[in-house]
Amino acid sequence: MNAMLLLSTAGAAMVALAAIFIRMKAIKRPATVKKIILPPFFMSTGFLMFVYEPTRLEPSQIFEAFSVGVVFSLLLMKTSRFEIRDSDIYMVRSKAFVFLLFTLLAARIVFKLLIGDAINVEELAGMFFILAYGMIIPWRIFMLVQFKKVEKKKRLQSSRQAPAHSH
Repeated sequence: MNAMLLLSTAGAAMVALAAIFIRMKAIKRPATVKKIILPPFFMSTGFLMFVYEPTRLEPSQIFEAFSVGVVFSLLLMKTSRFEIRDSDIYMVRSKAFVFLLFTLLAARIVFKLLIGDAINVEELAGMFFILAYGMIIPWRIFMLVQFKKVEKKKRLQSSRQAPAHSH
């Protein structure tokens, strides 16, 4: 086993675990449009890795990685919903969501260990980044649409509960 592959896998696992715990902590606070749309923008800085030539991918690799990410995003969409609580909108905590994130982490590690010797580490890093981006973009668009639906429902509820003003 390549030491660089092992080191990068351990590093990726620690980053993924940190992301999972941050995500679980974020669920305890009200959701906002900004909290939904900013992560993909922040993550987009990762595209700078492709300035480094060994990370560059063939178009077919980009398509494959992005497609796998989109498939994984469907699983995230199934476990993501919002609710109105205390006049704020929260993402509903789901055991399936936590399980899914850990399953995706395990799948990534297994996949990386299986093909890590066949593809260079830099190329593999690029593929996993594209996969992650392919997962987060559709998921966040879905979340934004769902959030807007719940926000509209909240506004309708608020307008019905507001007392009528008499003149």
